[in-house]
Amino acid sequence: MVFKSHMNQALEEARAAAGRGEVPVGAVLVAPDGRVVAASGNRTRELCDPSAHAEMLVIRAGCAAAGSERLPGYDLYVTLEPCAMCAAAIAAARIARVYYGAADPKSGGVAHGAQVFTHAQTHHVPEVYDGIGGEEPARILRDFFARKRNGLC
Repeated sequence: MVFKSHMNQALEEARAAAGRGEVPVGAVLVAPDGRVVAASGNRTRELCDPSAHAEMLVIRAGCAAAGSERLPGYDLYVTLEPCAMCAAAIAAARIARVYYGAADPKSGGVAHGAQVFTHAQTHHVPEVYDGIGGEEPARILRDFFARKRNGLC
């Protein structure tokens, strides 16, 4: 199977989230056969649910579609480094690979902060690839928060 990045679709989900007034993070879950199983952006405000991060939403949808709490062989594309909550869910779901765009020094849970996958208590450690999508994931976030500071959204 030839590698195909799904970051562009995750970026579309992030832009849609920004349009809804949500923090612009998008995620795409890809099955081992290469088909997209789920795609979503953050919906914490819309659903009044602090756990409705893009990653959590696609993991829930993927598990429902698979009829299992585990997703071995699946790939997750996300525009921002997953937080500790999402990283723990990624490990619990046994997702094979995580591709993320922008680093999150403030709230990240993979390369920053809790670094969930480095703990001995972690039952599964996915392959992690960062910096996917170039500057675009970080730019979307910067632009969103700049507009918010200026009262434009």
